[in-house]
Amino acid sequence: MYHFSIGVMLESFRTDIPNALKKAALLGAQGIQVYATTGELSPEMMTKEKRREFLKMVKDHGLIISALCGDLGHGFGNPEKNPELLEKSKRILDLAKELETDIVTTHIGVVPADPAHPRYGVMQQACFELAQYADSLDAHFAIETGPETSATLKRFLDGLHSTGVAVNLDPANLVMVTEDDPVRAVHTLKDYIVHTHAKDGRRNFYRDPEVIYGLVEEEMLASESFTELPLGEGKVPFPEYLKALDEIGYHGFLTIEREVGEEPEKDIQTAMAYLKALIK
Repeated sequence: MYHFSIGVMLESFRTDIPNALKKAALLGAQGIQVYATTGELSPEMMTKEKRREFLKMVKDHGLIISALCGDLGHGFGNPEKNPELLEKSKRILDLAKELETDIVTTHIGVVPADPAHPRYGVMQQACFELAQYADSLDAHFAIETGPETSATLKRFLDGLHSTGVAVNLDPANLVMVTEDDPVRAVHTLKDYIVHTHAKDGRRNFYRDPEVIYGLVEEEMLASESFTELPLGEGKVPFPEYLKALDEIGYHGFLTIEREVGEEPEKDIQTAMAYLKALIK
């Protein structure tokens, strides 16, 4: 038996917040993750009163907030845009703390495999600033895996000498983009994992991560390079993956994220049952 909590990305229900919270609770989720970048849950829209009201609404459904999503776009590879993006990211982390979570997940862009790449230093300086701020709040900005291999990401993180910038491990992104082994990734990134996504998929053909994550303009290919699939139907070896998480001492959230499909609620319910069967 494993000790994990199961959460769900609120936007995966594709409905309004009150209904999504109700559905999450009815399906047996223990927590939720929600976007806080734009719209009604962004820091600038969330007055003190609204923050209290939203947190109460979550708790009234018997839920907690596992993390906020603070992905602002194409990451931190542009030094001219970084000051504004960093300030927004800090405000999202402030909001997270008020909503009683210590984690904000984000994409930072594609970490170059070569540390001599000009963008590497730019991204590392931005993440160093984020790490310092997160450390001051006893919190984490959690980089979502996918754009690069776990080995490349670990080397990047080791250079920060902090867990203020940590990892949100998304096993599906690893198999869909770089075909990295999620089990090996767990052990490689064991010192940094603070949150995970429960998602599955497969890669159909290789496509440059720079293109997938939008850093290079290129005509879209006629067919998709990867396919997101319901849990258990893709290339993520979930039994071995969960065993690896347990072995490294991670017992936090497995947060279900479903970004495609015609029946998201049904897919989330199936994912919930699949995870519960593996955890028992």
